[in-house]
Amino acid sequence: MGIAIAGCGINKQAQQIKALEKCKYRLTSAEQITVAGVDVKKMFQNQDLNIAALPGLAFALLRKDVPLRARLNLEVSNPSVENAAINQFEYKILINNQELANGFVNQEVNVPAGASTVVPVDMEVNVYPFVSNNKVMAEISDFVKSSKDGTEKKGLLTLKIRPSIKVAGALVQYPGFITIDKEVSSKILL
Repeated sequence: MGIAIAGCGINKQAQQIKALEKCKYRLTSAEQITVAGVDVKKMFQNQDLNIAALPGLAFALLRKDVPLRARLNLEVSNPSVENAAINQFEYKILINNQELANGFVNQEVNVPAGASTVVPVDMEVNVYPFVSNNKVMAEISDFVKSSKDGTEKKGLLTLKIRPSIKVAGALVQYPGFITIDKEVSSKILL
């Protein structure tokens, strides 16, 4: 009888993995974005650099520790007739194809058949290596200037996820990463 129960559990998890393969993933928003503890929108009030935000940023640069924190909201839609479940997932966040952060979300996510759910992905990364790079700083400057002069500069935010599901008590990773691209605009962020 124990084998039959384990077999049913594995069969159910196999159905959840198949449903997971059919799911659609979409990055819906980015919020609570701070650099060195300062809200990015407040840092660029009216598309001008807010001088009041500079002391904290300057101190962070001196320490070579410029924390970027943000919450990315990932929508998972399940068009199948089976429930989909994720026990945890690994993620990578890239900006213009350059990896910015990676980590794990240890949160069980259940997406009923025909439904959607939003999963918050909280990230925190030291962006000092990026802001100390002249090429990256020139791109950031162009991004900010485009918002100020009324033009629109766009960038590519990519979220790569590799879901895992428990099968017979062990985590099994999805083969490869699922890639979600989101175009971001200077008009929206600033």
